[in-house]
Amino acid sequence: MSSDRMAAWFLSRSWLAAILVIAAFAVVSAPVGAASFQPLEIVTKNGVQVFSVEMATTEEEKQTGLMHRKELADGKGMLFDFSPEQEVSMWMKNTYISLDMIFIRADGRILRIAENTEPMSTKIISSHGLAKGVLEVPAGTAQKYGIRPGDRVGHPLFGSK
Repeated sequence: MSSDRMAAWFLSRSWLAAILVIAAFAVVSAPVGAASFQPLEIVTKNGVQVFSVEMATTEEEKQTGLMHRKELADGKGMLFDFSPEQEVSMWMKNTYISLDMIFIRADGRILRIAENTEPMSTKIISSHGLAKGVLEVPAGTAQKYGIRPGDRVGHPLFGSK
């Protein structure tokens, strides 16, 4: 092999190695959690509020939730699937941002809202009844949009939308 061809071969291998390192870093540094986003609507007496939610359906996704995130934009959230309907307990361990936790019954009606949860707390936050899902949104969202227990959530998890 000529020295020019050998240099080109080493250069192409170096580029390939650099690309693989960058790709591996991107995968490792990506936020842990659910990746699929879906629309979710909440019908309040003030109107319909639309959110884009990440789904947490696997045990790992539900255990990790929004841990280690530094921000959560308005209109975004995470929906936890706890099928079948059951008593649900959550906490804020390793969660840096305050959240509103909206506990939702199987029929899509909001059961309870835990507003302005305390970041990093290991205090248990209970559904106080049977819930099929929990929607986590930025703290203050429920008050901002007038979301209340009894409001209806539209999403396929609850047999609608």
